[in-house]
Amino acid sequence: MAILAAFMVPHPPLIIPEVGKGGENAVRETISSYENVAEQIAELKPETIIITSPHSTMYSDYFHISPGDRAEGSFAGFGAPQVSFDEEYDEELREVLCDIADEGEFPAGILGEREPELDHGTMVPLFFIRKKYKEGKIIRIGLSGIGLLEHYKLGEMIKEAVDKTGRRVVLVASGDLSHKLKEHGPYGFAKEGPEYDEKIMDVAKRAAFGEMFEFGEDFCYKAAECGHRSFVIMAGALDGMAVEAKVYSHQDVTGVGYGIASFYPKGTDETRRFRAAYMEKLMAGLKEKVAKSDEYVRLARKSLESYILSREVIAVPSDLPGEMLTQKAGAFVSIHKAGELRGCIGTILPTTECVAKEIINNAISASTKDPRFMPISPDELPLLDINVDVLGEPEEISSPDELDVKRYGVIVSCGARRGLLLPDLEGVDTVERQIEIARQKGGIDEDEEVKLERFEVVRHV
Repeated sequence: MAILAAFMVPHPPLIIPEVGKGGENAVRETISSYENVAEQIAELKPETIIITSPHSTMYSDYFHISPGDRAEGSFAGFGAPQVSFDEEYDEELREVLCDIADEGEFPAGILGEREPELDHGTMVPLFFIRKKYKEGKIIRIGLSGIGLLEHYKLGEMIKEAVDKTGRRVVLVASGDLSHKLKEHGPYGFAKEGPEYDEKIMDVAKRAAFGEMFEFGEDFCYKAAECGHRSFVIMAGALDGMAVEAKVYSHQDVTGVGYGIASFYPKGTDETRRFRAAYMEKLMAGLKEKVAKSDEYVRLARKSLESYILSREVIAVPSDLPGEMLTQKAGAFVSIHKAGELRGCIGTILPTTECVAKEIINNAISASTKDPRFMPISPDELPLLDINVDVLGEPEEISSPDELDVKRYGVIVSCGARRGLLLPDLEGVDTVERQIEIARQKGGIDEDEEVKLERFEVVRHV
C-alpha cells in the first residue's frame, strides 16, 4: 500500500487554546482547516503517521529518525503542561527505512538522539489529529542541513519503505512558512517573506513539486522560512505519482505564514520524477559550463575527482599556463551542488611552491575535509559546480568604510582567532553582513575588538 495522503501543515503553539488563551482566534481560518485535515486523516485510518518536523533533532549532515518504542511530550514549555502526548513509534517501518538508508549509504538513521521528548513541530499536528483519531503509531523525522535533493531522496526512501511493509501511511509535513511577513511580527519584515509564501502556496496549489528545487538557499534564508525542507521530503514521498492537490488556507496575520494543503496520490505518473529531472537539468548545464572552464577550475576538478575516485593526489601538470607554475598565492576552492554550498576550503597566504599546487591541495580539502559537510561521494561528481579564487596580498584597514563586499574579501582577527569571507558572494549584500559572517566563522563575538584586513581575488569559474 502506497502513502494514502500527505498534508502540509503549520505548527504555531499559539493555535492550541490552552496556550493561546484566546489569541488563537486570530488564526481561526487556520484552525478550521486543521480540523478538516484531522477529519480526513481519521477517515483514512492510517496505521502509521509519519511527521517531518523542523524542531526535532537536527544535524547539518544527517537526518535523525527518532529511536525507541515510544515518546512523550507536552506544551509545558508554552505554559500548558496539561496538554500532553504519549505516542508509540512504528519500530518495524522505521527499521525498514533505516535499512534502506544504510544500503544506499544515505546519511539517515537513529543515531545521536538529543531531544527524546516530542517537539512542538510534532505535537501541534498531533493535537488536532488525536482529537479525531486515536489510533495509529507515529514516526518522527528531523530535517538536515544537507541540500534539497537529499531531502527529496529521503522522501523517496520513505515511499519505498512504506511500499515494502504494506503499511497504510499518512505523511504530515510540519512547517511554518515565512517568519518575516509583517513589520509588527516577532521577526519583522523582509520583502522575501511574502514572496516566499506566495510562491510556496502556488506550488502547493498545483502540486508543482519540481519547482521547490528552484527556491534558492539565500532566498529561503532571507524569507526566514521554517518548513521548506519538510515540504521537499513530502514531495519525494509522492515521487512518480499523479497528485490531487488542494489548498485550504493561508494566513499571515501574526507576521508568520501558516499554510495548509492536502495531496492525494492518484496512480503512477512517470513525468513526476522531479529529482531525476532536476539532476538531469543540472548535469546538462554543468556539462556546458565545464567545457568553458579555465585551467584553474579544470585543475581543481581533476584534483578532487582523482582523490575521490582513487585516493590519488595528482602531480602538478607541466602544460599549465606559466603563471600557475610560478606564482605563489593563497587560493580557495568553492564547491556547490544544486546551488547550495558543498565545501569550501582555502589558504589565505601561499603554503606551497606555486598556485597550481595550492589548488590541487585545497580542492581535495574542500571536497573531503570541510568539517561542515560529509565527504563528497563519487555519485555527486557530475553535479558539482566549482570556483577557484586566487587571493591577493591582505592589507590591514582601519575601518569597515574601506570595505566593498563586491570587490574585497575580509579577514577578521581577534588574537589567534580568525575568520575569512570571500568577496561577491550571493546573499552578502552589506559590509555589516560580511563582517558578521566572518566573525561567526572565527568564533568571535560581536562585542569583541577585532583587526580588519581586506584582500582582492581573481575568481575563476
